[in-house]
Amino acid sequence: MASAPTPPPADSGIRVRFCPSPTGNPHVGLVRTALFNWAFARHHQGTLVLRIEDTDAARDSEESYNALLDSLRWLGLDWDEGPEVGGPHPPYRQSQRMDLYADVVRRLKEAGHAYDCYCSTEELDARRDAARAAGRPSGYDGHCRELTAEQVAAYTAEGRKAVVRFRMPDKVITFTDLVRGELSFSPENVPDYGIVRANGAPLYTLVNPVDDAAMGITHVLRGEDLLSSTPRQIALYEALTELGLAKYTPSFGHLPYVMGEGNKKLSKRDPESSLNLYRERGFLPEGLLNYLSLLGWSLSADRDVFSKDEMVAAFDIGDVNANPARFDLKKAEAINADHIRLLDPAAFAEACRPWLRAPYAPWAPEDFDEAAWQAIAPHAQTRLTVLSDITANVDFLFLPEPADDEASWAKAMKEGSDALLRTAREKLAGADWTSPEALKEAVLAAGEAHGLKLGKAQAPVRVAVTGRTVGLPLFESLQVLGRERSLTRIDRALARLAG
Repeated sequence: MASAPTPPPADSGIRVRFCPSPTGNPHVGLVRTALFNWAFARHHQGTLVLRIEDTDAARDSEESYNALLDSLRWLGLDWDEGPEVGGPHPPYRQSQRMDLYADVVRRLKEAGHAYDCYCSTEELDARRDAARAAGRPSGYDGHCRELTAEQVAAYTAEGRKAVVRFRMPDKVITFTDLVRGELSFSPENVPDYGIVRANGAPLYTLVNPVDDAAMGITHVLRGEDLLSSTPRQIALYEALTELGLAKYTPSFGHLPYVMGEGNKKLSKRDPESSLNLYRERGFLPEGLLNYLSLLGWSLSADRDVFSKDEMVAAFDIGDVNANPARFDLKKAEAINADHIRLLDPAAFAEACRPWLRAPYAPWAPEDFDEAAWQAIAPHAQTRLTVLSDITANVDFLFLPEPADDEASWAKAMKEGSDALLRTAREKLAGADWTSPEALKEAVLAAGEAHGLKLGKAQAPVRVAVTGRTVGLPLFESLQVLGRERSLTRIDRALARLAG
């Protein structure tokens, strides 16, 4: 006999939750899950509950908890109930809800939905190995399902500590996944499972369904890696409903894997998975979220760049693709660059501030020139991929001397560069420095005097003045740097060539 869960009432209102664990640095897969829940809630004018899954005292930390909240705030993914906001179902940290879990476990055991299991790890492993050898399913075999009082006493006398297992019903469990369609799980593939550790600590398999029921969650959007636990949780919801602790079973949607290199799931160990990496490099929150939304969803077939508001207006969980999504750093950078271009110029100039001072800036604070920054910022905005690129692009303005890059020097300073630079200096000295076009004409004239086109002629000038072969538009850079400093740097380059 098959079983289908009782769905939320149509008029219940959308309530979703995001329940991360405060362990280590937030990663982009976690952010993608948060984003889809946030967009789903906002699209339906629903409620997003932030709940912290901090029942693993050995791995959770207050530092990670604070970093998690800070990351969500930076991304602009606000929540309607949860830490720092409050709500009708406190507390929102699972470590503070232990009394609730203990009471639920007691009621489950009294009703026969759960039982104590005294099997040791060695015994479980031996029975699993034997089942595999015989070609049978290797999950828990129900050894402790019907223990007598004498057996329990004997185990207790040995000093064994019991885990608590949930008793799975002997029936097929079928549900309609919001992303994958109808799915069915046979009982032989979903054995009884642990809900409380031997030390008394409740497990994820218990606390999340219990909290979802208590908080009235209607839809659970989570990663594909949790799909195998869904029939277990549906069975637990049925038991909670029987006990009057739940009114319905949420609808489930399992989001596709985010893949890294080599067709493997992107893990916390992969450098590109760390959210902090993107913050430190100067990704815009809007750019990063735009890219992460494309990992399983799209606004339209011919448009990759859009705002959070546009995503909210269009987001439909039924449009999420069930196939794995590959993380492409180059595409993420390209989309971020597009969002940088979309910034208001004043907003761009302000967004770059962190990378214009210590610890990123190599110049002394007193050497920073606000007027020069404001003049060069519009030209930088069209060139950056990430905001941290700004430091190397403008350091020539604020350092006493350009940061000499030996590879750039070797590439630009060919035979005859000294003669070209002398002519360029002469032409620039007599040019109109209020016009970038006039400075361009001066370098062009110098190049023509030596039989060189503009591209060849400007390379030694750029390296002499900025220290690099690649950078912001040269003639606008010369104008902002000024006549005196520009000519002094050309003189310095000429002295080096002569030496």
